[in-house]
Amino acid sequence: MERTSYFIRRLLLVIPTLLGITFLVFALTQFVPGGPVEQEIARMRGMGGGEAGRGSANGVSITEDQRRAIEREFGFDKPFLARYQKWLFHDGMGMNALSYKYNSKTVWQLIKERFPVSLTFGITGLVLTYLICIPLGITKALRNGQSFDMLSSVIVLVLYAIPAFAFGMILKTLFCGTSDQFFDWFPIGGFRSENWDQLTLWEQVKDQTHHMFLPVLCYVIGDFAVLTILMKNSLLDQITQDYTRTVLAKGGSMRRAVWGHALRNALIPIVTGFGGILSVMFAGSVLIERVFAINGIGLLTLDAIIGRDYMIFMGTLGLGSLVALVGRILSDFCYVLVDPRISFGKDS
Repeated sequence: MERTSYFIRRLLLVIPTLLGITFLVFALTQFVPGGPVEQEIARMRGMGGGEAGRGSANGVSITEDQRRAIEREFGFDKPFLARYQKWLFHDGMGMNALSYKYNSKTVWQLIKERFPVSLTFGITGLVLTYLICIPLGITKALRNGQSFDMLSSVIVLVLYAIPAFAFGMILKTLFCGTSDQFFDWFPIGGFRSENWDQLTLWEQVKDQTHHMFLPVLCYVIGDFAVLTILMKNSLLDQITQDYTRTVLAKGGSMRRAVWGHALRNALIPIVTGFGGILSVMFAGSVLIERVFAINGIGLLTLDAIIGRDYMIFMGTLGLGSLVALVGRILSDFCYVLVDPRISFGKDS
């Protein structure tokens, strides 16, 4: 009952937190310079020529009536609170609003098109990261101080020092045929080949794997080093606890002490980041998608920021924030699954 009430409170707190995040960011997007109104005025001025007129850049003056018409087109003729209320309720947190750039599609239609791409990379990277890091961290802990531990630590630290997007650029240069001096093993970018629909099932599997191999490596390297070291140190800490020494003192093997007792407690710090990874699964990695020209949510958000397409940016921000908040609750739920003794009472 105590845990149930805790999770209910956490879920209820999602609503005011989400409103606070979206309200602050919406305010910033409405008042920073270079918005859609300014861009439309600049475009209209750039279409003209001749001698420069009053209040113009290239000879086309914009009257106050024209400015008001542009503001009305983009909804900037209304007070700020009215615009936020419309975005939140009438447009369904911006999902039903039309994009400024892709004005024939709503924000939700654009997100729905890109979401499967980011989700595919996110889930694949998540699964591979945990499948590699947890066994590697356990092995490093059991062989602490040995040659395998030292060599793997050097490799892990080197990979940790390389940003994921920089690693992607290195891989792209070496293996995507961008230089005659290196290999042409993988496509230079994209999610699938253009003739995807014409391929057989087995050819589609090979083509998808071919396109995903390098980007997924970049996704994995982002959390690889941190999770590996965290798994190792957490297990080492549990091995030195009294309950582990008690198992050994009673004649139990190290294998039983680790796998039967210490490992479960060692996994608790690992699950703390599980919920946060959900936001990466939803939003994708902006820089990785940019490097490999992957049309996912991350690249869509980046293009929206550069092009001042506030409707797309606010839509992805709203959904991304919601996923991140729910992910934190999921992390607490994973705590309970790993160690049922954990309490969420007022004194915890």
